[in-house]
Order: sequence, then structure tokens, then C-alpha cells
Amino acid sequence: MSFSGKIKEEIEQNIPSARHCQVAETAALLINIGQIREVKEGWEIRFPTEETPGKRKLFTLLKKTFNISLTLDETVTAEDAERVLEAVRYSAAKDKEVSGLLIKNTCCKRSYIAGLFLATGSMSNPENGYHLEFVCESKAQAAQTMELLKDFEVEAKEAERKGRVVVYIKEADAISELLTVMGAGLSMMDLENVKIVKGIRNSVNRKVNCDTANINKCLRAADRQIEDIEYLQEHVGFKKLPDSLREMAEVRLEYPEMALGELGQMMDPPLGKSGVNHRLRRLSEMAKKHRESREE
Repeated sequence: MSFSGKIKEEIEQNIPSARHCQVAETAALLINIGQIREVKEGWEIRFPTEETPGKRKLFTLLKKTFNISLTLDETVTAEDAERVLEAVRYSAAKDKEVSGLLIKNTCCKRSYIAGLFLATGSMSNPENGYHLEFVCESKAQAAQTMELLKDFEVEAKEAERKGRVVVYIKEADAISELLTVMGAGLSMMDLENVKIVKGIRNSVNRKVNCDTANINKCLRAADRQIEDIEYLQEHVGFKKLPDSLREMAEVRLEYPEMALGELGQMMDPPLGKSGVNHRLRRLSEMAKKHRESREE
């Protein structure tokens, strides 16, 4: 199951305890999933044939809130439809917006957002990236959605896609907060675990990259040192070098891949890293001066 599917399955299982919250979530699902039309007897509500978490949750809420029992392929009769549409203030719903009277309370806003995600939302696998979105039918619905999210300090952006307006969030912390708002606590914990693992992985990669860069830097420096020492050996001769530099040159040639600290331990008496670095620098300077003198 996809991560998005897990979120919806979790939201599906959470039934609000207060009736006003049940009505708010019913409104979000009904307005976005239901196919509402006016018939001779009054109103008729049909539903898509596909079984989804949103459709199952809506049928559960219709049973619990309005005592309307339906099989997944049934429609709501005219008498029941009128009761439900009056409760969700369908007459006030324009461009898929919901009446502000249904979402005055913070708890009702939470329930409405949860229903809205079931009906119109999706989320990518956080292993691949952080992206949660609501696909809105109109700019008005998108604006209302963004305002509701802002009430919970969740900042979202919008973009147009195939004639619809997508309200989306790409910040992991904001998505985590929204999952909590919608009552998807287990999914939020799964997301946090992914964030932790990715953070550790990124930290390890940065350290490895840093270590690799340092190793490469040391190897390049060692190559230059050996090149200078071999030049001195060929054009000057080690016998003409001071004893301390001659010993340093011989040890470096013998151990070309050894780090400076380890080279120092091979000297007699042992040298610290700074002492080794100083002697190697002097050898390189001697090689540089000799090359320059030959060019004159």
C-alpha cells in the first residue's frame, strides 16, 4: 500500500465523537465525492462505483450521523438527501466551498480537513520526497483550503494543473503537522522516522564526502611532495641535503601513502605533524628554487 493509502486508511478509522464534527467531515466528503443533482422528487445523491476510503468513511458517517444505511452501490433517496444536504448546508456550497458555519470550531476544521484529504488529497512516498496535495475544483475552494491550513500554521502553495487548482505542501515539518491535525498520528510517526533515517543518511554521506575530499587532498599533496623529492634526488642529490631533510626525503619516498602524523613516527627522533609538514615544505621550496634557477 502506498504511503498516501496508509494515511487515508488511518483517517477512515477515526470517527469524530461530536455530531457537529461528523457533519463537517460529511460535508467535505459529500461535496467532493457525491454526485448531487436535482430530480422531480427533490434531490438525489449518487456515488462513484469505485470503492475508496473516502467513500467508505462517508457511508459510515451517513449511518452514524443521519441513520442512513447504504450498500456501496446505493443512492440516497430524495427524503434522506434533503435531510443530509440541509445539514451540510449544501445550498451555501459554491465552487465546492463549504459553508463557514460548519467549520467555526477548531475541532470541526480538523474533521473537515481530514475529509477533504480523503476526497481530494494525496501524498508521495516520503522516501522519494515530501509532497502532500489537495486537488481543488476551483480557485475559491483552493483559497478556502489554504486559509484553513493557515489556521493550523501550515503554509501551503497553489498551482494550476489540468484545469484544477492544486494546493500543495513540500515542507516535511508542515506535512507532519498537518497529519497530526487530520488525526493521522501513526502516519505522522512513520514520516518522522523517515526524516530521521534520511537525516542520518545525509549526515553520513556528508562525512564520507568530506573524508574523501580530505583523502584526495592529502594524496595530491603527497604526489607533489614525492615529485619534488625525486627532482631533488635526480638534480641535487640527497648527500647535499641537510641530515634532517635527507632523512625526511627518504622516509617520504619509502612511505608515499602515509599520513603526516604517521610519517613523523618513522623519524629518529619522532616528529610531530607540524614538524613533518615544515620539513616537507622546505624540500618543496628547495625544488622550486632549483627549477627556477635552471630556467634563467
